[in-house]
Amino acid sequence: MTFRLGTRASPLALIQAEMVRDALVAAHPGIAVELMPMRTTGDKVQDRALAEIGGKGLWTKELDRALLAGEVDACVHSGKDVETIRPAEIAIAAMLPRADVRDRLIGAESIAALTPGAVVGTSSPRRRAQLLHRRPDLKIVLFRGNVATRLAKLEAGEADATLLAAAGLDRLGRHDLGHAIPLADMLPAPSQGAVAVETLAGSPAAAIVAAIDDAPTSAAVLTERAFLAAIHAGCHSPVGALARITDGRATLRAQLLSEDGEDSIEGELTGAPGDELAAALARDLLARAPATMKRLFGG
Repeated sequence: MTFRLGTRASPLALIQAEMVRDALVAAHPGIAVELMPMRTTGDKVQDRALAEIGGKGLWTKELDRALLAGEVDACVHSGKDVETIRPAEIAIAAMLPRADVRDRLIGAESIAALTPGAVVGTSSPRRRAQLLHRRPDLKIVLFRGNVATRLAKLEAGEADATLLAAAGLDRLGRHDLGHAIPLADMLPAPSQGAVAVETLAGSPAAAIVAAIDDAPTSAAVLTERAFLAAIHAGCHSPVGALARITDGRATLRAQLLSEDGEDSIEGELTGAPGDELAAALARDLLARAPATMKRLFGG
């Protein structure tokens, strides 16, 4: 049989789709997997922040349409690009083993080492708020595009530094680029470093894809996604979250910030992975958040 795998057409997306293809072939000898690249709205519109033009759905809607129309059997996404609320017919059927969850800073050895008033390029509300929380003197400018595009903008002098996900750089073979920011300084986006495979819920394809699922990664990512749902995070909500699984237990750490980074609330809880742990931490953080921050979340 030929298994049709939908993917964005960017270089990183294709590498991640190839990783899924290789895992499926290893799990199901004899299966043929065909990659079906698509250019999404998020790839086409590069001059505005995602939050201003539709949010994460701009990465997924074309792939969702193909999946719902039966044109592909499954779709591959970067975990952090998958909206918290998904169509009822679509489900995450598997997660590949998670890679490095950290951000890397390109242009300086650390956040502290950035020169006073340095210009940093990013389109992420989380990264913007986290940077300004530690360095309110920084100037943040919009950087959109794939890894190569953003690096070209940096080389052209449009900013002094930028941030990219370590996992994406590693998958592109750029292990030497940038400096990893410690988790104590910057929590990642929920699901960062994870590759998600979606299928139609309950379909034969879901059973095929389930064979490549990494259970600890799925438990961690689903807990982080449950946290996003519990705080009603939107496109403009600066939030970092990371769940770590040890002996079947999850330690979930999260941070909520105001858009300008002035206010920050952090917390950590340990318990069974899933909705209850996520909801408990969400209640704690929202209860302690100032009113200016609550309007960005579920308060």
